[in-house]
Amino acid sequence: MTTGYVCNIQRFSVHDGPGIRTTVFLKGCTLRCFWCHNPESIRPKLEIQFFPNRCIGCGACVEVCPEGAQAFDANGVRVFYHEKCAVCGQCVDVCYAEALVFSGKEMTAEAVVDEILLDRAFYANSGGGVTLSGGEPALQVEFSREILERCRATGLHTAIETAANVPWESLTVLLPLTDLVMMDIKHMDSAKHRDAVGAPNELLLANARRLVESGRPIIFRIPIIPTVNDTPEEVAAIAAYVCELRDLRAAQHNGASGDPAPIILELLPFHRMAGDKYNSLGLAYRAAALTPPTPQHMAMLVDVAQAQGIPVHSR
Repeated sequence: MTTGYVCNIQRFSVHDGPGIRTTVFLKGCTLRCFWCHNPESIRPKLEIQFFPNRCIGCGACVEVCPEGAQAFDANGVRVFYHEKCAVCGQCVDVCYAEALVFSGKEMTAEAVVDEILLDRAFYANSGGGVTLSGGEPALQVEFSREILERCRATGLHTAIETAANVPWESLTVLLPLTDLVMMDIKHMDSAKHRDAVGAPNELLLANARRLVESGRPIIFRIPIIPTVNDTPEEVAAIAAYVCELRDLRAAQHNGASGDPAPIILELLPFHRMAGDKYNSLGLAYRAAALTPPTPQHMAMLVDVAQAQGIPVHSR
């Protein structure tokens, strides 16, 4: 059976596609967005998270850790030396307060789908389904393929959230099993894109065009990040590119019956709720000083994007 690494299975999700959905967050990502709201999904393997506010100071983890990663410092404060951790899990097993937990777990595709199907009645009543997110679903391509295949066999609506910074061949494995694609576009300037997320944007923009050519419904998303892409000029540039892609789809569809599959633009405001996750993983939260955009600023950016002639959603 195909297995993979799952961060979380979030039931009753309403922001990752139409209707009530179950969102499966997979581990592993090719980008390093410094504001990432799911830092536990960045690394491809299991990790251990430490939440000091839950710790009761019993010392059981210190006693069992074979690497000396769990300790009390000179002031008696509990510390976790992440760089020493071998992820054996012995500390997790004895931490009754759940201050130490695994970031993710290895699951079979069958087990994931069994959990997804627990809420099948809600999907049917709301027009919902399942969304694979992350991380990057196309990095665990065979695992993702089997989940989607099993869901499709039961009649569920399927969606993927992708940064598309992967070989096109990986996406082509998933597309035949996918009813909706959601893809981020962070910046049209490749150098600024690389500074913000650790990679240039040429590959993902090329894949965006290929996704449009595939004919699938697409929601392009702009995470609005202060200091990165929160100006009217930057949002307008992305919206103009999405309009070009919409026109490409219309030209492809010319003469065919029915309407072409929709292309929608969505603006997502930055938030700072991920800070504790970074601390639990021993990672620096470089976005801690950023101020989330105000509702007024988001409304202005929506107007800017809509002026390009594309349907725009926002939260």
